[in-house]
Amino acid sequence: MIENQSSQEASFRTAEEAMAWITGLTSFGIRPGLDRINRLMDRFNNPQRRLKFIHVAGTNGKGSVCAYLTSVLRQCGYDVGTFTSPYLTSYSNRLQYNGNDIEDDVLVRLVNLLKPAAEELGQGEWGSPTMFEVTTALALLYYGTVAYPDYVVWETGLGGRLDVTNIVTPIVSVITNVGHDHMDVLGSTIQEITREKAGIIKAGFPVISAVNQPEAVKIVRETAQARQSALYLLGDDFTYQPLEIAENEQKFSFQGPFRALQSLTVSMNGAHQITNAATAVMTLEILRQYYALIVDDEDLASGLKNTSWPGRLEMVSQAPRILIDGAHNPEGMEALSHALRDVYKFDRLNVMMAMMPNKNHEQSLRHILPMVDTLVITEPDFHKRMNAADLAAVASRLRTELGRPRNVIVEPNWRRALELLQEASSGDSQEVNTLNVITGTLYLIADVRSWLLHGTKSEKGW
Repeated sequence: MIENQSSQEASFRTAEEAMAWITGLTSFGIRPGLDRINRLMDRFNNPQRRLKFIHVAGTNGKGSVCAYLTSVLRQCGYDVGTFTSPYLTSYSNRLQYNGNDIEDDVLVRLVNLLKPAAEELGQGEWGSPTMFEVTTALALLYYGTVAYPDYVVWETGLGGRLDVTNIVTPIVSVITNVGHDHMDVLGSTIQEITREKAGIIKAGFPVISAVNQPEAVKIVRETAQARQSALYLLGDDFTYQPLEIAENEQKFSFQGPFRALQSLTVSMNGAHQITNAATAVMTLEILRQYYALIVDDEDLASGLKNTSWPGRLEMVSQAPRILIDGAHNPEGMEALSHALRDVYKFDRLNVMMAMMPNKNHEQSLRHILPMVDTLVITEPDFHKRMNAADLAAVASRLRTELGRPRNVIVEPNWRRALELLQEASSGDSQEVNTLNVITGTLYLIADVRSWLLHGTKSEKGW
């Protein structure tokens, strides 16, 4: 069936053309549900049924957990597909095999298969598949008909229960945590959001979780019990203990139900990265215990230490010092503020920030503003961005209460805002240690990172 479609339709000749069609589907918005993806994959004989998935959901940390899992599994000699979102540089970053983006020629061939199927679906009662649905279908075709990895590390897009990634039946599920994000879609309370995240738990397959709010724990426990899934919960079934914390090196011990590991090291910064690493280790322990995964201690230690995840507490410049971190909700901003206090040394802190409109901005700002000298508020280059003046109004109200930041600059153009951020510290003497932090929505982080490291903007169309 796939070969017939390929011979009938060859709409795109380049990866740029194919990606432009996919990203153009953002006009269909976000429509939670599995009906369209199920029908789409039926057309291709459901290649996802041939694969072993590790399904990862959560409000924060899921990308980092995916990075830890991918790094260790590859270090152990396994072939690994990694599906994550959003991307920071190129659309093809989302679909990786052994650390490499999907090849352009493969992407073009598979999208030429998908396009007629998507258009046919769009003519029916279900309507056109969305950008994320087509991207998910592309990933399933890639891993299930081309790459055939030993494991697919599979990150949810939004929520879990009705997220299109939930079409798969994983060998293990992971729920990193639950916080206040995407409340316009997932619900306004921790309970509502947890029920959506817990929707990835599949009957009979184990689940690992680092949720910590009592109401979230209760729902995850009840869901696991109802589906007869073994639950391994941080704090109850596995624990960790920080040993040493320094910039770019954190050591911790791990205690699980099967064994203890006396000292492991991660290079990513922030106490939350130890939590993420411990969650990944517990997941690997389950695969080792029940699925005969071969993990030597040396490979586990090396894989963890060598893990990196762009845009999360990433120092992209030393002169001037510029740290980027996609802290786009209150929990992420709290983790950033802890890292700034515990890990980084500075005399002055200047922050540039942009947000999306569907976030709890006041709670986010409360975590960071008491530390800030100069705040530069801007806007991401994305159609759903929050107006800089609106975010500045929130900061202004808090400034009256908190007494910080000392200076506020509002500049909607993010590139000009970046210049103003750097100018804010240009008059500092050499004795003053200034740290510049760029944070907020990943739409901003993606452009700033690409601009500072590569001199170009990132692609759009998440």
